[in-house]
Amino acid sequence: MRSLDIESVRFDETGLVPLICQDQNSRQVLMLGYANLEALEKTIESGDVHFYSRSRAELWHKGATSGNYLRVSEISMDCDSDALLAIVIPVGPACHTGATSCFEEG
Repeated sequence: MRSLDIESVRFDETGLVPLICQDQNSRQVLMLGYANLEALEKTIESGDVHFYSRSRAELWHKGATSGNYLRVSEISMDCDSDALLAIVIPVGPACHTGATSCFEEG
């Protein structure tokens, strides 16, 4: 995984940054979540996407329960350093509904 300069990430006032996940092969946007510093560090360390769940107020390892992991190939920042894009290889569907993407039409 290409390294990300965590020191440059601009977290919002609640300590979070949006993290968009995009399929490495299809280029389809799979989902949007939020990461705090700990989630971002665990993502880089493990190679699996970790988020911070705003509703549960806890760290969330994507796929830990479902088996539908997102393996990270690369993470980059936008021009303002306040949003992240993770290029991932999905292991199973990304959406909790079973859809490939959270952005698929129902």
